[in-house]
Amino acid sequence: MPHFPFQRLQTDLSAMITQLPPGSRLPSEPELARQLGVSRATLREAMRMFETQGLIRRRQGAGTFVAGRPPVIEGGLEVLESMLTLARRTGKFAKEIEVGPGPVTVSETLADAENAEALEVPEGAHLVRISRTMNADARPVAYLVDTLPEDVLQPEELQNKFDGSVLDYLISRGDPLTFSYTNITASNATAEVAKMLEIQRDDVLLQFSARLFTASGKVVDYSYSYFLPGYFKFHIVRRVGAA
Repeated sequence: MPHFPFQRLQTDLSAMITQLPPGSRLPSEPELARQLGVSRATLREAMRMFETQGLIRRRQGAGTFVAGRPPVIEGGLEVLESMLTLARRTGKFAKEIEVGPGPVTVSETLADAENAEALEVPEGAHLVRISRTMNADARPVAYLVDTLPEDVLQPEELQNKFDGSVLDYLISRGDPLTFSYTNITASNATAEVAKMLEIQRDDVLLQFSARLFTASGKVVDYSYSYFLPGYFKFHIVRRVGAA
């Protein structure tokens, strides 16, 4: 048995969740804190971890429900491909749940300092921003935001032609894409991201930030992707030394 109070709470809460069938409603937060002998603040912190793992689902005004252990989207990162492509070709995942893009928002914006530097365009340049969720197991599990120069993509191009993946769309269009430079970090959900993923603000997420390049070295896409850790498992195959 763990000796630290928070670890003990995680163990006790995990035991409670795994003993209940999916769809079961957990006791209210005050009652659950009393049963487990912890403060509500400590309980909330533990509940956040279980929610991002996909084991529970909190619904505003309805309570907290057992979700069961979710199937995982698993794949390597050596080859650049869209998350939708990765999910759809994962046989086990495709058989167990339906995966697809959620509602898409396409807007026009002007480059701020961050976007101007990332896309190598002047500040104030016209950009197109595409945001959407990726849904699985009847809930959003990823929030994807792409920003592209207006000379790369016009908003009207996406009408009736967009399946949720900017990368797949550019490939199908014949753009000479060569590589993506991607940073992988852990991040806390902002208010916007938390709302889109139906989680709590500051919950910990896996974040990819990437720039997509053509053969000529032009940056055509600057993207942020946020993933619920419990639904994704990535790996990288690396060679040892100079082998």
